[in-house]
Amino acid sequence: MKAVGYYQSLPIDHAESLIDLNAPEPQPGVRDLLIEVKAVSVNPVDFKMRLRAQGDPAILGWDAAGVVRAAGAQASLFKPGDEVFYAGAIDRPGANSERHVVDERIVGRKPANLSFAEAAALPLTAITAWELLFDRLGMPRDGGAGQSLLIIGGAGGVGSILIQLARKLTKLTVIGTASRPETADWCRDLGAHHVINHAQVMAPQLETLGYRDVGFIAALTQTPAHWPAFADIIAPQGKIAVIDDMPSLDVTPFKRKSVSVNWEFMFTRSLFGTPDLIEQHRLLNEVSRLIESGVLKTTFGEHYGLINAANLKRAHAMLESGRAKGKIVLEGF
Repeated sequence: MKAVGYYQSLPIDHAESLIDLNAPEPQPGVRDLLIEVKAVSVNPVDFKMRLRAQGDPAILGWDAAGVVRAAGAQASLFKPGDEVFYAGAIDRPGANSERHVVDERIVGRKPANLSFAEAAALPLTAITAWELLFDRLGMPRDGGAGQSLLIIGGAGGVGSILIQLARKLTKLTVIGTASRPETADWCRDLGAHHVINHAQVMAPQLETLGYRDVGFIAALTQTPAHWPAFADIIAPQGKIAVIDDMPSLDVTPFKRKSVSVNWEFMFTRSLFGTPDLIEQHRLLNEVSRLIESGVLKTTFGEHYGLINAANLKRAHAMLESGRAKGKIVLEGF
């Protein structure tokens, strides 16, 4: 089958950083679904994993939408012909291939009112944003009245869905950050109450809006650069959730304020086979329902064409530049 992969870690402008290849047909396990992949989207985890050398061809891709073609002996949540969307598991081959196998417990029903491309933009970021807001920060639905959430990198993939979840499903005041006029407008269009510039000192901008501090911070991008500023702008007994990589994590500056720091990694459940693995199936089905009812909308940003090495290289390069707005999607082979 057609697939896109790599043999060694190389800069994205290298001719063999990603290559078109023929891969063996995957075989579903007992709880797996065999998916005909229709569309994929690209996330920072893709280029981060690409930079880890491999000896065998490695296939990336952790966002997909497609059609179930077969189900394992003990799979019962879906049947052949069902349209689905999902983010996959980081310890299994990715979805940049014509067919893909995935545990049914981390798969959701594709929103009926979205195309495959629009649906492929959602799973990984929706799971990350949902778990960050409701599980890591502990915000109850319809909660947060009188409190504020600062989202660092509001126009990125996770930020784009987190703004919507916080605005539509909680009573939090949502403050996004963006460094360009077009990304600031994107945040406002998604529902942010306010937008400030994370390329400038944030505390004075918050004060201008009337906020001495914020109760919650979602640290989604360039966290090492912003980390020192958080000690000043987080409220006493506030909470911070971090998703991006940190070379080290010194929480000492937060002691006086009794601040909680939480990691969010949406692959934890699948990586460790946690007892609540099926929660991601339920979560995605709820996102699908919210999309269909008009509460949420896709974070589809740009369509880069067919799923092939050349187009995936373009997508990786854009994400590595830090200038992406919404999600980059590829469709068909």
